[in-house]
Amino acid sequence: MENYKTYKQVVSDPYIQFRVSRMEDIWDERKGEPDVPHRHEYYTILLLKKGNGQHFIDFNEYKMEPRQVFFVSPGQIHQVIEYEKSFGYVIVFSHDFLAENNIPCSFIEDLNLFNDHGYTPPLPLHDYELDKLLRYSDEMFDLYQSDSKFKDQAIGSFLQLFLIHCNNLCTIGIDNPQNHEAGNSILRNFKELVNLNFKSWHNANIYASELNVTPDHLNRVVKSLSGKSTKDFIQTRIIVEAKRMLYFSDLTTKEIGYELGFSEPANFSAFFKNATGHSPSGFKLQRQSS
Repeated sequence: MENYKTYKQVVSDPYIQFRVSRMEDIWDERKGEPDVPHRHEYYTILLLKKGNGQHFIDFNEYKMEPRQVFFVSPGQIHQVIEYEKSFGYVIVFSHDFLAENNIPCSFIEDLNLFNDHGYTPPLPLHDYELDKLLRYSDEMFDLYQSDSKFKDQAIGSFLQLFLIHCNNLCTIGIDNPQNHEAGNSILRNFKELVNLNFKSWHNANIYASELNVTPDHLNRVVKSLSGKSTKDFIQTRIIVEAKRMLYFSDLTTKEIGYELGFSEPANFSAFFKNATGHSPSGFKLQRQSS
């Protein structure tokens, strides 16, 4: 049984697949009270003009400061704790919003912004970069409040500009665009396979075989585009899921180990401790007491 809240829809109306809100309005509505740790089944962007607090994403803690933008993927567990009123925007959108506005899912997947798991720090911004993103956000907010014809298409265009600008801020120059595109395709397919099979496929060689590339080539591509080796990428996905299950489910350590593809509970415990420095039971106790 999962013990965390899941937001399945952007708003209560299932036909609305995009929402943009001012962070200061959310603070006022909630009277400064933080939400409990939760997950969304849609994409979330937090653009901070001014902020002071903590943002937890999949058990990693990030300090909230002025001139930042956070990107949270569907399925990630997060919690925002503000020490004072923040100013900026929260932008959320679903896969359906992308499809309805002719934005391919590959566009999102090829960005260096949304990570399904692991380390997802905020993108720091200079003043002029923040000003540009605030202008895009202002346009989306005004359109969202309006009854303008083709407003979703216009919002989709500004959303793409917002994401492209952020992506350009964190993308290293590309020497060979053709090779880069081929690498992106391999990484995209590798990520999809990992998300589908990480509980049973723990060896990088299986993924390489499925993708019809050599293990060395797959490792070079994944390392160059994500900063992680294929082994680290797979293990990180397993560890994040293990942490979620330990903290947010009623399953025992033994049951979680079997669920994640470990034939022996001792193997799972050793794997978890080697990766985190804590035993599974120690991690759970530490989180409950913090």
